[in-house]
Amino acid sequence: MKLYYDPITVNCRKVLAGFDLIGAPYETVKMDYFGGDHKKPDYTALNGNQSMPMMIDGDFSLWESNAILQYAADKHGAAGVYPKDLQTRADINRWHLWESSAWFPSAYVYLVENVVKPVLGQQPDAKVLEAQAPNFNKLAGVLDQRLAKQPWIAGQNVTLADIVVMAPIHLHPWQKLPLEPYKHVRRWMAQVEDLPCWKKTDPAPIIGLKKP
Repeated sequence: MKLYYDPITVNCRKVLAGFDLIGAPYETVKMDYFGGDHKKPDYTALNGNQSMPMMIDGDFSLWESNAILQYAADKHGAAGVYPKDLQTRADINRWHLWESSAWFPSAYVYLVENVVKPVLGQQPDAKVLEAQAPNFNKLAGVLDQRLAKQPWIAGQNVTLADIVVMAPIHLHPWQKLPLEPYKHVRRWMAQVEDLPCWKKTDPAPIIGLKKP
């Protein structure tokens, strides 16, 4: 498998950590997101979405980070983190879809306003953050309710669901997410951050972020 990626982005970090958790061997093609590598003609010819990451395995290409992780887990027999049990897998897939359709877009607002804009020398827009807060709190409440019942999202053990759902809040110290009311989410976040695969893929030093 060959992975086109930039280690600082949410979805690329997700796949890097997920591949490590799976134990999947892969080659890399490092790209510069802020430099616009994903919009260059040669990459656009491979992925018309102009998005990262993208995986190529032989003559098969795949975009969408969650689909890439599911493929890699099945290819390398990682049933421990992507179980084949029908209901467990459906549950994990449900959280993958929730992440991409709801959780990521909400958390991304905080990433843009409180991380990306300051890095680029711009000021956060307080009105944008205020408008997003009710939706983020609703979603965080959904996640907190699940984690009140079990240590990991899909049960007693870490799975791809944990890597996927953690990714949009991976820079939470700088995103300034309103997570204080959600003790189960905060406990779970600490567990994910203690995983070797998560520690290895920390983009903060690459970006130049220092703990606030």
